[in-house]
Amino acid sequence: MNDSCLQSLGVLKKQRNALILAHYYQNGEIQEIADYVGDSLALSRLAAEAPEEVIVFCGVHFMAKSAALLSPEKTVLLPAAGAGCPLADMATPEMVREWRRKYPRAAVVAYINSSAAIKAESDICCTSANAVQVIRSLPEKEIIFLPDQNLGAYAASQVPEKTIHLWPGYCPVHHNIEVHEVLAAKNLAPASEVEVLAHPECRPAVLAHADFVGSTARIIEQVGRSKARHFVILTEKGVLHELKKRYPEKHFYFPARDLGCQDMKKTSLQQVITALQEMEPVVSVAEPVRSRARRALERMLSL
Repeated sequence: MNDSCLQSLGVLKKQRNALILAHYYQNGEIQEIADYVGDSLALSRLAAEAPEEVIVFCGVHFMAKSAALLSPEKTVLLPAAGAGCPLADMATPEMVREWRRKYPRAAVVAYINSSAAIKAESDICCTSANAVQVIRSLPEKEIIFLPDQNLGAYAASQVPEKTIHLWPGYCPVHHNIEVHEVLAAKNLAPASEVEVLAHPECRPAVLAHADFVGSTARIIEQVGRSKARHFVILTEKGVLHELKKRYPEKHFYFPARDLGCQDMKKTSLQQVITALQEMEPVVSVAEPVRSRARRALERMLSL
């Protein structure tokens, strides 16, 4: 990125009273110009608490929608208007209502990687960082967990006292990681010095080979806590930018498969600048979906 672009961005941010939020899976260039970089839970909280009038969300559609739900008085911009989420598209409100009829005693827990319409049909939201905590907090002994079956299966393994009905959705990036790829990546490092760190959106067979399972932010934190020098990272490759930045003395390996989310990589610096210049594309959520979806998000944040 050149100095003139950065200068232009700085002027626009000041003029618009804007805050730039970026997910760890964004390109490194975008992470560098963001005011805050984080995972879904951290960015949700920042969007709700930030004093700025404009939120520029460098992520995908459901993230910007969550910011709009929590801060309806603010203008939320999504520079890459076409950045969606295949996982979020694997559930519809009609399907959720059908599952409610099938399991009338169950509470519905919606992973934040879902549309506002799905959140509106749910009792509470969760992220990969707090899914277990959210499920434990509910009085219901029966849970419908959607839309990620792998995160749901991991949470179910941690809360065996509850019955959890798993939605058949998945994140293609994490779901497609194969056990043999994990083992091959692990063999690239000294056996006594390597740890496997996995996101809970990976399949159970893959998680069985992990030394640590956690959200993107917790994977980053675990690298800092660990005495190991070599790590196999089982999540979207955008996290490597932050890992190298924080821990330049450590070594990171990924499975041979390209663990890149095409939607997360759609945001460009020019799109961020253009969004602030034109104050578009604006993301908003209309009533009655907004109030119902916000209730599910706020219930999560209150934990």
